[in-house]
Amino acid sequence: MVFKNANIFTEDFQFVRGGFTVENGRFGKVFEGDCDCKGYDLGGAYVIPGLIDVHNHGNSNADFSDGDYEGVARMAAYLGANGVTSFAPASMTLPYDVLEKAFATAAKLHAEKPAGSSKLQGIQMEGPFFSEKKKGAQNGAYLRLPDYEAFEKLYHGCGGLVKIVDVAPELEGAEEFVAKASKLCTVSIAHTDSDYEHAKAAIDAGVTHLTHLYNAMPPIHHRKPGVIGACAENKKVRAELICDGIHVHPSSIRMAFSLFGASRIVLISDALRCCGMPDGTYELGGQAVYLKGKTCTLADGTLAGSVTNLFDCMRNVISYGIAPEKAVRAATWNPACALGLENEIGSIAPGKCADFVICDADLNRKAVYIDGELV
Repeated sequence: MVFKNANIFTEDFQFVRGGFTVENGRFGKVFEGDCDCKGYDLGGAYVIPGLIDVHNHGNSNADFSDGDYEGVARMAAYLGANGVTSFAPASMTLPYDVLEKAFATAAKLHAEKPAGSSKLQGIQMEGPFFSEKKKGAQNGAYLRLPDYEAFEKLYHGCGGLVKIVDVAPELEGAEEFVAKASKLCTVSIAHTDSDYEHAKAAIDAGVTHLTHLYNAMPPIHHRKPGVIGACAENKKVRAELICDGIHVHPSSIRMAFSLFGASRIVLISDALRCCGMPDGTYELGGQAVYLKGKTCTLADGTLAGSVTNLFDCMRNVISYGIAPEKAVRAATWNPACALGLENEIGSIAPGKCADFVICDADLNRKAVYIDGELV
């Protein structure tokens, strides 16, 4: 199957006039220039890789941590329809047996890959190794010190599907945890009150990721650079960024791209079960959350996750003045690298999964393909 006469987002992170073939669910030849061969004439449309959300709790009144297969499948269907062709659902701070059930459900969906749905490519284990002071909307009753043995049991229990595990570096045993866990997956700093020194020690031990930059961490200060300073200056660390228009001010988003560069920003949704749902009361990690408009909070007003899908987050970033090429990269290639799956997904290149989104010139979504099949 040939798709021709389009503007293709290439592995050089630029839009180039050309086309591509799809063979057995994967990209075949990717070529430049217009073509008069038989095939789908895209008439100058813009084609970007399928988006990848590495931090997503839920949507459609389903939460990954519920451990309900039908719910996670519903999440995947919603994401696929909205141009997010791969995802790594994020767990919450909950008892280990609850996490074990959720991870087993993820492994089942990962294996079955329902047609037309976003592909579950991994898990982000968000909690329970967090700071009480910066727990945010995480349930404080279940916070724990870093426990490698517990993590390893969960990791192997789901067949190694955990691709990112989060930890607050100031906690007792955190440095040792990072050194061990980083041999299995990406380790991220999250929900932390850490100073610069603890954060740098964790990075030196193997941290390469920062969960939802600015949120649930101390602000940057010229005499106390903290976690943000430690991560920004180390080129191996990528930073997640929630771009729903609520969690981070547009100026701070532009600052993040300046601090980390387009190669190190990973756009995420951090979406909750109330994404795609009407205003009302919902549940998050055993706590009630309240959705009003585009804002979701705990009873005390603490900001919870977002209610915006990743595709809309990407378009928000562009509206804040970030070049489209940088925004697309941050929602496709960079998250693929964070999951260690850049050889399979994240770009339009020969041999990779044919996951792509056809858009107009303003990157409004027109059609979504997963493994070469129209959603």
